[in-house]
Amino acid sequence: MVRKIFRTGNSIVVSLPKNALEQLGVAEGADVQVELDQENRQIVIRPVQLPIAGSIDEAFARQVAEFIEKYRPALESLAKK
Repeated sequence: MVRKIFRTGNSIVVSLPKNALEQLGVAEGADVQVELDQENRQIVIRPVQLPIAGSIDEAFARQVAEFIEKYRPALESLAKK
């Protein structure tokens, strides 16, 4: 996939398509590991696997991520109160 590098504020950003993130089970705000492979001139981005007590169903986790994305403005407003 070919993506553009662009500036947002003081940061340089590479956008990732939503379907690619969904396939990896990653949502906006998730932690990722970024590695530079200078030998091969590559940037590698991997989801961070946090240890979780017990297991969480992937479909449920995806639904929660979608809910948060859909209602993010309302949730952020509530968090400020």
